[in-house]
Amino acid sequence: MTTRLQEWVDDVARMTRPDRIHWCDGSEGEIERLNGEMVDSGVLHALNDDAYPNCYLHRSDPQDVARTEHLTFISSADESQAGPTNNWLSPKDAREKLTPLYDGSMKGRTMYVVPYLMGPAGSPFSKVGVEITDSPYVVANLRIMTRMGNIALEHLGDSDDFAPGLHSLGDLSPDRRFITHFMDERLVWSVGSGYGGNALLSKKCFALRIASVIARDEGWMAEHMLILEVEMPDGSLKYVGGAFPSACGKTNLAMLISPLEQQGYKVRTIGDDIAWLAPGEDGRLWAINPEAGFFGVAPGTGEDTNPNAMRTFNSNSMFTNVAMTADSLPWWEGISDDTPDGLTDWRGDAWTGKAPASHPNARYTCPASQCPSISPRWEDGQGVPIDVFLFGGRRARLAPLVYESTSWEHGVFMASTIGSETTAAQQSGAVGVTRRDPMAMLPFCGYHMADYFHHWLDMGKKLTNPPKVFCVNWFRKDADGGWLWPGFGENLRVLLWALQRAEGEAGAVETPIGLLPEPADLNLEGLSVSGGVLDELLAVRRDEWRGEADEVGEFYEKFGDRLPASMADQLSALRGRLG
Repeated sequence: MTTRLQEWVDDVARMTRPDRIHWCDGSEGEIERLNGEMVDSGVLHALNDDAYPNCYLHRSDPQDVARTEHLTFISSADESQAGPTNNWLSPKDAREKLTPLYDGSMKGRTMYVVPYLMGPAGSPFSKVGVEITDSPYVVANLRIMTRMGNIALEHLGDSDDFAPGLHSLGDLSPDRRFITHFMDERLVWSVGSGYGGNALLSKKCFALRIASVIARDEGWMAEHMLILEVEMPDGSLKYVGGAFPSACGKTNLAMLISPLEQQGYKVRTIGDDIAWLAPGEDGRLWAINPEAGFFGVAPGTGEDTNPNAMRTFNSNSMFTNVAMTADSLPWWEGISDDTPDGLTDWRGDAWTGKAPASHPNARYTCPASQCPSISPRWEDGQGVPIDVFLFGGRRARLAPLVYESTSWEHGVFMASTIGSETTAAQQSGAVGVTRRDPMAMLPFCGYHMADYFHHWLDMGKKLTNPPKVFCVNWFRKDADGGWLWPGFGENLRVLLWALQRAEGEAGAVETPIGLLPEPADLNLEGLSVSGGVLDELLAVRRDEWRGEADEVGEFYEKFGDRLPASMADQLSALRGRLG
């Protein structure tokens, strides 16, 4: 153990004053004791051990059920580094606000010191974090989501290169809840929340916000991306990185089941949420999944939508804010067609049917190693070489099923403009408004997003064989509001065209927005999609895209003169092609 680590732990203990300090080793005996203690105290509820062995349900405070972006801050000496898309606090103000909240916050509690490793053991790309927390629920989740305990300390050795994170439940009051990233120290302070995205500091806090700054400084990339492996009929392996805002089918795509397996196309999972990518000596971009588990949204997950997920979390898993059946099975909307009698809702009350039984953001936490589609290379220390990037949003009319960039620079432009249209469920009275989410990183980029665009452009200059860049849209609708594309496993057909384009083996037609497939270029064998539907899926309407260009221009204005000139040039060129 390094002096810096021990001194930091001692400093935190003096401030928070716990009754006990426990250094987590990650052993089976440790987690068995911890789970047992949480069941005894009511923090966890054991599920039916025959159907869901070693699985538990946790019910969080009803005011603590999601990430709190408005209470999430970037704290840097220079306010301009945070940019217009982040909340900023000066390091001085942040410490003045948060230190009193930590003062004695762990009295009567155990302080857990949780070393964890992000990335495969032995990988040169892996990094160590250490989270101090007073939540045993957080410890149990970190054990699933990371390589936790002695394995992390062994990787750290005598180095001081670790990312510290301090978390305390506090009193769970939203008025005393902060998630603050001290960028100059690579440090996270989180207080007042027990929810995953706010409390599991390995995930969005370290693996994206902090890591994005480290990656910028060191010349690699930390991205909100799935990683997918596709085996071709000749046995060759291709790799796809995909970035999608929430509610765009990212996890389902990561665990896609091939509808073309009989033709020799097999699909496997590398990661479902985060990718760390670095240039290789061969001029390609290589990626690892830094996580060891999945933290997915449960509602909507079922045998029809994601059977691989259903197999993954049926043992050794944690469920948060789902409902429970009378025989102690987890239940949520979308898991089955039938609603069983005697449900207990996510708050722990008898379900009356007047509101959803599970919370819309209910979660499952499960080991990636249990996924039936997991690739044998998912823990390859050198990573996998990315052939294709996919960026997708949810657009009812505008965006075609798929289109390809004409260059890396054009691809960065396309990715910087993706977004999704709001629905009635998201924002009453504002249906159809496009929320921009560049590279699906808007909530997770730890520095000025215009500088982030610069970093993407600079990374392309380091690659002699960069991934091809595509935008996709699984959510186009007809005039009656029906889906035009079946989605789910059938999305593989779009991936295959993209991969064939990367190999120079498929045709494309030029349009003002990029390169599109001809209907004949898509492998539609066994799929019933009419020619008229295909034409609509691939239609590019100039008048609508002119409006889109205007909206992108308005979005770009917030970045001022820090916006890369090439992005403004790309927008101008798009307008010129649209006429």
